[in-house]
Amino acid sequence: VYAYDGANGTLYWHRNFTAPGMRPPLNTDMTGACGGNYQDFSGHIGIVGTPVIDAASGTIYFVTRGTTGTTFAQQLHAASIVDGSELQTPVTITATAAGNGDGSSNNVIAFDPLRANQRQALTLLNGVVYVTFSSHCDWGPYHGWILGYDAATLQQQIVYNATPDGYAGGMWESGMGMAADAQGNLYVVTGNATVGDSGSATNLTNRGESALKLTPSGSTLTVASYFTPYDYQNANDNDLDYAGMGALLIPGSGYYPTGGKDGTRYLLNKDDMGGYLQGSNAVQQALSLGSTANMHCQAAYFKGSTGEFIYVWSENDPLRAIPFDRAAGLLDRGGMVDSRVAGPTGQSGAVLSVSSNGSQAGTAILWASYAVTGDAEHGVRPGILRAFDATDVTTELWDNHQDFPRDGAGNYAKFAAPTIANGHVYLPTFSNQVGVYGLQ
Repeated sequence: VYAYDGANGTLYWHRNFTAPGMRPPLNTDMTGACGGNYQDFSGHIGIVGTPVIDAASGTIYFVTRGTTGTTFAQQLHAASIVDGSELQTPVTITATAAGNGDGSSNNVIAFDPLRANQRQALTLLNGVVYVTFSSHCDWGPYHGWILGYDAATLQQQIVYNATPDGYAGGMWESGMGMAADAQGNLYVVTGNATVGDSGSATNLTNRGESALKLTPSGSTLTVASYFTPYDYQNANDNDLDYAGMGALLIPGSGYYPTGGKDGTRYLLNKDDMGGYLQGSNAVQQALSLGSTANMHCQAAYFKGSTGEFIYVWSENDPLRAIPFDRAAGLLDRGGMVDSRVAGPTGQSGAVLSVSSNGSQAGTAILWASYAVTGDAEHGVRPGILRAFDATDVTTELWDNHQDFPRDGAGNYAKFAAPTIANGHVYLPTFSNQVGVYGLQ
């Protein structure tokens, strides 16, 4: 972890949090992933999920991974943002869940620190740090886990397994964290996995390929509402995870837009998502962007003085600004605006952020980062940062290749969105640097 002055780049502190006697795992340590040719990572796999910061206490929470070569471990850390000191002893992540699912022993499933991939951003909610897990290239046996830890003590409070009597159900959402509402509910989408139990696809025990509303209940989470597409089996059979796109709650509304690898955007009522029906989907709205819009991407949102938009930029598809009709509770397919610039290809869409001076007209900028050439899923590729008028994405305001190589930042950092603060845009890269942009 490195801490820099955001205004002038002064390095305040840096520290290696790898556990003593261990090294970060390598992609080659994932010997069973992708048939032994695992390329979703290049080299080290250290801190992957975006950390979460508690500004009030000045604490940054993150998960590290380590290995001796034969033993693997993952640890949750709570460190001071001022000097990097550990505020609590790091907790080695372990968990068990009752169930007879994949990899179980004596009706118990144990967390596997080798196969579990901590890809989503961490979530801090009501004094609990939530950490989610998926897999490495569907290397099983694995399960989708949500583990919650007391933010002050790092004691484990919550254990939830999405498929205790089944298989898989990873949570990854192209790196975005879980959404949460003011009532303390969590919202997440699970990927390829078992759906239902005991012959019923509506059984809550196994909820793969599903959007979930989860409510804390004692030492676990309960499914308060869910949605599973009626064609989930086709998604499982063809690796078309529903969980591919990062999802968000539309502020001030009851709606939760989600999307997957099949190019369909689902707008869900967060309190009544639609469950599962054979042969149809009982959702607020289903909007197809086309089969090529394979959503390995992060969505964004903006509300201005005259309208509000959901933005999505899948690979092999244009940047799309989809108006949200608040009165009707629907996305306006007819009013959708597409950008005119060439977008990402391969299997990694764009990651998006919005900056604005509140809802003031003329101040909203949509920032997009993606691999300008090639397939960023299985290789490190050169990146580009673009800025669009958020109210009219046909207007590109700037990109960092207009004055190249001066403004170029290097290689695209997959699933790591630009951050905007105090007139600067901070762009993560896979070129051992952070690009910092601002007005000249």
